[in-house]
Amino acid sequence: MAEFTMELNDEQKEVRDWLHGFAADVIRPAAAEWDEREETPWPVIQEAAKVGIYSLDFYAQQYFDQTGLGIPMAMEELFWGDAGIALSIVGTGLAAVGVLANGTEEQIGTWVPQMYGDANDVKLAAFCSSEPDAGSDVASMRTRAVYDEAKDEWVINGTKTWATNGGIANVHVVVAVVDADLGSKGHASFIVPPNTPGLSQGQKFKKHGIRASHTAEVILDNVRVPGSCLLGGKEKLDERLARARERAKAGGERVKNAAMATFEASRPAVGAMAVGTARAAYEVALDYAMTREQFGRPIIDNQGVAFQLAEMRTQIDAARLLVWRASWMAINGKPFTAAEGSMSKLFASETSKKVTAQAIQILGGNGYTREYPVERMHRDSAIYTIFEGTSEIQRLVIARTLSGMPIR
Repeated sequence: MAEFTMELNDEQKEVRDWLHGFAADVIRPAAAEWDEREETPWPVIQEAAKVGIYSLDFYAQQYFDQTGLGIPMAMEELFWGDAGIALSIVGTGLAAVGVLANGTEEQIGTWVPQMYGDANDVKLAAFCSSEPDAGSDVASMRTRAVYDEAKDEWVINGTKTWATNGGIANVHVVVAVVDADLGSKGHASFIVPPNTPGLSQGQKFKKHGIRASHTAEVILDNVRVPGSCLLGGKEKLDERLARARERAKAGGERVKNAAMATFEASRPAVGAMAVGTARAAYEVALDYAMTREQFGRPIIDNQGVAFQLAEMRTQIDAARLLVWRASWMAINGKPFTAAEGSMSKLFASETSKKVTAQAIQILGGNGYTREYPVERMHRDSAIYTIFEGTSEIQRLVIARTLSGMPIR
């Protein structure tokens, strides 16, 4: 087990500086354009693929970094560049985590490479969990997967929503109900291979922020996938469902489902995204306060501005500490006994919303215009308190974990 440290090693620093350079030279100059276009920034993703950032190898190196700091460090730098474009670059990662967390070695080796493609033929992946009537309330999920034993196929029907890369992805990972009587414990995750009949894109959403990231509904109409596309395999699923039924009869402990395992693994990463956006806004505000003069002196010379900046930096550093702690715990197999993963996402996402709002205030009227990036950063930051578990859900998870009570 790697010791927890706040000091990056030389290799990590080199990667951080490389990512920062890409974010500064490639992502930031394109940010305003793709935010206005509200389209997937394919040229930027292709540039990321050419230099090795958008690749399975890079993602795996960071994911399996035994210090746990690889992924949060990478996310912070890319989202410092721009949240919408960065999410287009890393959005495939959520589907990849879904396979890594729940799939067999054969499934991982088969499908994760197909999620990325290569520099000459870039691919995307989508993780499809939320539904029109089942976001935070996962027990209300209606998408069904029924096993056709004669053909060894699963037949999936339903509608997914808020899917990053939904409908344009090469590979979709879909969470569906296999045993409705077990509620959220009766869910399983499935790979939907490329060009599978019955899968189509529904509504594409026009969003408040992260506009460069494609978000859409995914329609599943009698989608048939081979039995081998059930993540973890049928035997493992049957064993898990049997345990869940026994525990349900005995009123025993909660069994985690596949989607929740994916979200638990990704929550600190979302926290790191929020830290990156907050840091970017803080740096703009600090630079502005140092150079903007009113009444014959820089505005940072006023306590009202200086104290805001001091608080902003303190909150950002505190958020990073929580994210790095949770990331280190996750990679080293230490259980989140106090819901540390949820803590990191909750604090970082709320910090990002607050810091970006303060940045607008410091810039005044200029901050409210699109001539400066902080208004976009503020719009982007709102998503961190919503996706992959709202702030309210994070508080619920933390409270339940601390108390052991079924708080509602």
